[in-house]
Amino acid sequence: MPPSEPPPLPALTRAEAELVDRYLEVLDLVGRINPARPGDTYRGLRAAQALVASAGALRDALALMHQRGEHEVHAPTLERALRVLDGERRAARVALPPDSDI
Repeated sequence: MPPSEPPPLPALTRAEAELVDRYLEVLDLVGRINPARPGDTYRGLRAAQALVASAGALRDALALMHQRGEHEVHAPTLERALRVLDGERRAARVALPPDSDI
């Protein structure tokens, strides 16, 4: 039996797609910086350096949406897009890991 295909992305404007992509990029970087996760300081340093540019790109995506008259964020549609793009797993890396033995 072939693996099931992921659900299709919802229809997004280019600006919305850019917003989702940049948001996930920032999430990935913050997840690499998370001091509650194991890893080396160099990896966190590189992620923190890249975060500056990624945050600027996220800001630019939101500014473009606003300039184009897209003043409302259509959360249900963008939520579906984030779920299709594995946003839940990526966002979980930003959170604290489960309590071990405090």
